[in-house]
Amino acid sequence: MLSKKRKKIIEVLKAESSAIGEKVTVMGWVRTKRGNKNINFIALNDGSTIHNIQIVVEVANFKEELLKEITTGASISVTGKLVQSQ
Repeated sequence: MLSKKRKKIIEVLKAESSAIGEKVTVMGWVRTKRGNKNINFIALNDGSTIHNIQIVVEVANFKEELLKEITTGASISVTGKLVQSQ
């Protein structure tokens, strides 16, 4: 199994367009979580910057029980494709 190299949120935000499309792993604490039955938005912060990174979660791809555990203050690790905010 390949190990995933964690990137700090500040590194991801500073990389801007050069990192778009890359698969990245970030870890941090949930600041907010909102959404509906199809999609959730999680604001994640790791303390490396005052800015959050937004995690977009397609609800259908995860078990409902898992998503219920992700609340404000929860510590999570996320791996996914980095896309530019619309």
